[in-house]
Amino acid sequence: MSPAIIPTGAFRACVRPDIALAALAALLISACASLPADTGAGAVPARPVPGDPPAGLTLRTTDFSRVEGWHSHDPRPALSAFLRSCDAILRRPADQPLNPRAPHAGHAGDWHGICAEAQRVRSDDAASARHFFETRFRPVEVSGEGRLTGYYEPLVEARAYPDQEFSMAIRARPGLRPAGDMSQLIAGIGAERWNAADEARTRSEIEALDIGVPLAWGRPIDVFFMQIQGSGRLVFDDGSQRRAAFAAHNGHPYVSIGRLLLDRGELPPGQASKQHIESWLHRNGPAAWTPLFNENPRYVFFDLQDIPDPNTGPLGSQGVPLTPMGSLAVDPAFHAWGVPVFVRGEVSGQGLWSGLLIAQDAGGAITGPVRGDLFFGWGHEAGETAGRQNSFARWHILLPERLAVRFARVS
Repeated sequence: MSPAIIPTGAFRACVRPDIALAALAALLISACASLPADTGAGAVPARPVPGDPPAGLTLRTTDFSRVEGWHSHDPRPALSAFLRSCDAILRRPADQPLNPRAPHAGHAGDWHGICAEAQRVRSDDAASARHFFETRFRPVEVSGEGRLTGYYEPLVEARAYPDQEFSMAIRARPGLRPAGDMSQLIAGIGAERWNAADEARTRSEIEALDIGVPLAWGRPIDVFFMQIQGSGRLVFDDGSQRRAAFAAHNGHPYVSIGRLLLDRGELPPGQASKQHIESWLHRNGPAAWTPLFNENPRYVFFDLQDIPDPNTGPLGSQGVPLTPMGSLAVDPAFHAWGVPVFVRGEVSGQGLWSGLLIAQDAGGAITGPVRGDLFFGWGHEAGETAGRQNSFARWHILLPERLAVRFARVS
């Protein structure tokens, strides 16, 4: 999950892989019209009453006419991303919470009918996509102003064997490979299954003791930044490509080397983007890399995968492919996978930006109720943009009417 280089995914915020109060009102705001009830496959006559949002998350229902920027954004990437989330949601039992730590998001059955309807919407037509979201959801304002960073999937030159240039191993997870969905690992559920003795060692110990079978070899700077992103596309000298997908991390906290360089005066204030850090590393040479890298004790292990569709991103925490400018990494302590999030803030190279995104991923530094990391895509251009992204932003989450009505307040 970018750039004052504090987040893990940051070169990845009316803002990597790592490890989800408004009072109830009896009346709706008079201007708010009820939406039709859910219909479609998987809908059930009665669903459990959703619980309150987690402490620290304050919600207030509003309407789309009061959401600044809504009518000017392009909802098509979000619809494509939402359809991928629906693939996962429709497989879940109707009475299963979308995320037990975010009970305000309801149960899978609250979304089944909406997902079935989404499959009939023209995904290439902005007006149809906007109409779908406007008629099937209500916007719910999230109190507070958060931070929006960016991440991407880097293209990383790699070799099957090491040499002087390609000298850092891209390592497999020691021991058994993870089983179960990625969100359980990142959210810390069942973490005892992953923390084998070797796996829990620090970065310096893993490198020194050669822990984890090397899957490939890359340049040290490229491998380090790919670990921050959580995945990458490896490009071998024969032209073939494989995805280095997140498998696990060693459980140690993430330490931003950008923040370290800022605190030591090695970088001027406001110049801790990925680009600035890379420049510092190249100026100071390999002798400076190892001790600086080792100050970040977190180590990410990978799994090599084929890339069946080069036009989709890596799997996010929900277990579905990420969509450029349509997927958002969030804190699973506050939010559920598949929930649309409308974000308004500054975006690198575009100025003030508004966009609908789908919560599909998580990151070790993506913590808090209004903290997001925007997935920019893959390759050099996406990396340049993501590496500069770091701004304040405001959020509205989109919930089905049955869930949103609970957070209405009488004007």
